[in-house]
Amino acid sequence: MNEPSTTKSPPVSASDLDLALRLADAADAITREAFRKSGLLVETKADRTPVSEADRAVEERLRAILAVERPDDRIVGEEYGDTGSGPRRWIVDPIDGTKNFVRSIPAWATLIALEAQGAVGVGVVSAPALGRRWWAARGAGAFVADLPAGPARRMGVSGVASLADAHLSGSALSSWEGWGGPAGYVTLAQSCYADRSFGDFWSHMLVAEGAVDIGIDPVASLWDLAALEVIVEEAGGTFTNLLGRKGASGGSAISTNGLLHRQALDALGLGSSNG
Repeated sequence: MNEPSTTKSPPVSASDLDLALRLADAADAITREAFRKSGLLVETKADRTPVSEADRAVEERLRAILAVERPDDRIVGEEYGDTGSGPRRWIVDPIDGTKNFVRSIPAWATLIALEAQGAVGVGVVSAPALGRRWWAARGAGAFVADLPAGPARRMGVSGVASLADAHLSGSALSSWEGWGGPAGYVTLAQSCYADRSFGDFWSHMLVAEGAVDIGIDPVASLWDLAALEVIVEEAGGTFTNLLGRKGASGGSAISTNGLLHRQALDALGLGSSNG
């Protein structure tokens, strides 16, 4: 697991957010054309997850743009690893939800984040098949817009304060094997008013919008979480791993409106940390 950089680096600027949004445009152009394409090449990686030719094409395109626009920055991507030596790093998941993508299910997105000075400062999540894009810059708020050209709307998390009134969005029960099984998740789900499994990025973006109160991903990598973290936090929410540790490199994620975070962690019963 890649750990956040602690090297002093130039701060994130408005131009970085603008670039991240343009990178999302470039990714959307590729994924829109490839989605539901007959004969799309799909392979199975060593971890038994699928990768399509569109995943690779998106990451290659974003890396090419960054090589011109930000040649001094590092890049960490799901398909091509960690390259470069700069103190800032772009973190890219070309298609989060490839299993959905290859089965023609529209719940997938490109995730783009920029980390500087040890923290993620910019995040963009673009889901063209859902017609939605979410983004945030640290200290500037979180926003959502309908694609292709809808107006930006500022987001905020819900004010639900009790699990009994909460909407939960989780993941497949099989993804809890590394936590000793799904018993804790089932306990949490039974404590909530309603539970659904939107999965992947979407659970956390719905938390940022205030439509869902708790989003959970028990197994995730840095590129799955970096963009989500800054968006949820800028929307007023709390984002940690399942042990309560902040940051996008903790291997799992739970996002809430903040009011429910401790209640949700306690219901999961997995242990906690303030680290």
